[in-house]
Amino acid sequence: MLNINSISKTFNNKKILDNFSLSITKQGIYGLKGESGVGKTTLLKMIQNLEAIDSGTIEVGVKTSFMFQDFQLFPHFTVLENVIYASKFCFRSSKEECLYKAKKILQDLDLLDKISEYPHRLSGGQKQRVAFARAIMIGAKLILCDEPTSGLDFESKENLKKILFSFLNGESRVSFFIVSHDLEFLFSVCSETFLLKKPD
Repeated sequence: MLNINSISKTFNNKKILDNFSLSITKQGIYGLKGESGVGKTTLLKMIQNLEAIDSGTIEVGVKTSFMFQDFQLFPHFTVLENVIYASKFCFRSSKEECLYKAKKILQDLDLLDKISEYPHRLSGGQKQRVAFARAIMIGAKLILCDEPTSGLDFESKENLKKILFSFLNGESRVSFFIVSHDLEFLFSVCSETFLLKKPD
């Protein structure tokens, strides 16, 4: 699914990642922890090809989607438009098929009553669910989550756990690679957690 081989990354003459390797072969929920500045978010971006690697290789065997900490929803699009927009470029499905699939996903995420709302009218937890819906809509099988619990209250965190497990075990069979400072959350959902340290 994901094989990272001896990658290195330098910013402004500062080594962020040095000969780092990691392998994920099975479906599941995986966590990445480490202190601020060690390159956790940078690593996710390199997996998604949002950042270049200086050396080494990253092999990804499934479609991935990057879920930003601030969700990156289009403010001028409704919930439904946000969810179906990317799928227009990923598939050659008819408009009717896209709408049917989007509404099914939003229903599964308890967002069907929000399809005509704009992001500024949504709570943080609702925005997050829209971002998940968008990732599922494009057929992602590995979702890269950058600090998904940031700014969420206890109830929203519990809802997030339910979402992760429902996608993991449901029809979509989606896996997750989560960067977070929230160790309690990571240990409660992840089958395996990796530690990223600063280079010596």
